[in-house]
Amino acid sequence: MANGLVPPGGGAIPVSPVTQAELGGRLQALGAATERWAEATRFAAEPGKLLLLPDEDGRLGRVLAGMAEGEYLWALGSCPDALPEGTYALEGSPGRAAETALALGWSLGAYAFTRYKRRERGPAQLQWPKNADRGRVEAVSSGMALARDLINTPADDLGPAELAGAAEALAAEMGAHFKVIVGDGLLAANYPTIHAVGRASTRAPRLIDVTWGDEAAPKLTLVGKGVCFDSGGLDLKAASGMLNMKKDMGGAATLMGLARAVMALKLPVRLRLLVPAVENSVSGNAFHPRDIIRTRKGITVEVGNTDAEGRLILCDALAEAARERPALILDMATLTGAARVALGPELPALFSNDDALATDLLAAGAAERDPLWRLPLWAPYRELLKSPIADINNVSEGSFAGAITASLYLAEFVPADIPWAHIDTFAWNAKTRPGRPEGGEALALRALLALVERRFGGPG
Repeated sequence: MANGLVPPGGGAIPVSPVTQAELGGRLQALGAATERWAEATRFAAEPGKLLLLPDEDGRLGRVLAGMAEGEYLWALGSCPDALPEGTYALEGSPGRAAETALALGWSLGAYAFTRYKRRERGPAQLQWPKNADRGRVEAVSSGMALARDLINTPADDLGPAELAGAAEALAAEMGAHFKVIVGDGLLAANYPTIHAVGRASTRAPRLIDVTWGDEAAPKLTLVGKGVCFDSGGLDLKAASGMLNMKKDMGGAATLMGLARAVMALKLPVRLRLLVPAVENSVSGNAFHPRDIIRTRKGITVEVGNTDAEGRLILCDALAEAARERPALILDMATLTGAARVALGPELPALFSNDDALATDLLAAGAAERDPLWRLPLWAPYRELLKSPIADINNVSEGSFAGAITASLYLAEFVPADIPWAHIDTFAWNAKTRPGRPEGGEALALRALLALVERRFGGPG
């Protein structure tokens, strides 16, 4: 059951989203006293603002929630925490799509990370709107909650083994197949870059591999960066840069949440989830700047910076993903600060080798209110990754186009004829907004799910 949503029943307080254009008529219908109260409290139906109205006995009798035109998803997102505890019911029937969005936004707003600190009060509860698609709301909400929980968990309690344990539990719940390659087994199985990045930690690196679905169905492969903590390695980060590195597995967490939603909805795909899980640490056997590693694909890479470790672990996983020649490869990573400088924390950067795929994903993001912004795989910048003694460097020497050069590095490991999208995400809400509490966030999960449904069909 999605968090914050309960079965229909009696005694619920009506709640209604209202736009600025609708407000005057709504207030007039409720009477002059309500109009005066709205004026006194300066309620103008701004998105996220609430107007609480009493009944004849002085108890809470009705709630109006400000909403931007057509923006149902976040219209009730602030309600679970902002409203008094109790049960509420949507007033009116705006239709299936709107009611599904309203229910989802409420559920996302009801989320709280409570592993270490008990919440002061429970969220206000919304009765299921009668036309809402419950299955979809529960699938998306549970996938988002899984991702948020994983990202919010500190590295002391979420290392590579624990991330693998979460994937194994998910596979068991959904009837998927789970396997993992651990430690020196990565060398034996030819995953040298994953091993190199993770070997300095006392917590062994590993490759998580989950498969699900009909083997004859179109293959969808997800590859998520699972750096459970990033010290920067020998190119050590400053304290400020290291502070939030528990979220450096945000790409893996988001794609685990996406995988959960795909499986819960029984989408007609052969799903494979690959997560290289490591801790980038410092010790006597840490990999060094200027080391040269022969990758799974056979490409030699010179390590220009040990703090550009995400692309190193992803390149071996992408090479394995491409081996099966799936219909679609999607990878996600908290990869570069350059993407955040360019686009800020709320807008993941999208790179793709396929224009139609990129167009579809941008459209899905817009429709789901889960936006992305495309940046170019600008081929001339490949020159910046040249090495005099290896096939490629993992970084450029300068500070220009960091998100693009990182994506060009990854593109070396994906054949041009396999549709592929790379998403450089922040995986974090820097501040609380309706439905989006501060902390770990599965940015682009809903957009990716909608894309998969458009490409491969809806629930099977």
